Amino acid sequence: MPTRPTALVTGASRGIGRAIALELASTHDLVVVARTARDLWTLADEATRRGAQVTPIECDITDPAAVDRELDAVDCDVLVNNAGVAVLKPFLQLTPDEWHRMVDVNVNALYHVTRAVLPGMVERGRGHVITISSTAARNTFVNGSCYVGTKHFVRGFCECLMLEVRDSGVKVSMINPGSVATELFPAGTDTSWMITPEDVALAVRHQVDTPPHLLQYSVEVRPLTPKRRRDGSAR
Repeated sequence: MPTRPTALVTGASRGIGRAIALELASTHDLVVVARTARDLWTLADEATRRGAQVTPIECDITDPAAVDRELDAVDCDVLVNNAGVAVLKPFLQLTPDEWHRMVDVNVNALYHVTRAVLPGMVERGRGHVITISSTAARNTFVNGSCYVGTKHFVRGFCECLMLEVRDSGVKVSMINPGSVATELFPAGTDTSWMITPEDVALAVRHQVDTPPHLLQYSVEVRPLTPKRRRDGSAR
């Protein structure tokens, strides 16, 4: 049988990352990375039923030594940098721990994981780095001082990296979701109008399936309108 390509997905245990892993399971073997082993094994069971060989890796990707240790031997055709956190509150109420946590996950971990697997892609002359960012990468809003700042960084990082590695045959793409119905929102929030993690996963699928000669660098996926639920009925 032909060898299946491998996709590495961070933050894969729930939400958008889980949906992406399951979407790719029919065509790719998977390396799924998160901090919660139990959720990773649950994901692995479901992805295996969809045809993937799955390697779950419990790892704190903000720890460079842990990333080096756990991902050193990983060769992947697709990297999906999905892990991210958000604490949305006024700047003067943000604690140092909250600030540093967002920077560590949304910015520093992006470096650690990409740096671990990108050399192999460049050496092979092919690969695709896809980063899940946000429409906040080009917008601003109240209570988003740190989160929005990290997403602006992601946008600059991805575009620079794209320009650096495209001549080596490696693609770099960025998916920018609007409001997604995930645990990011407080309990009781009406998420009926938001897009779903599966919608974002379909955008990733589209990127993965583009022809080898085609680079689609940045894509926004957002709800059609906050005035209507996903089923088309008025809110």
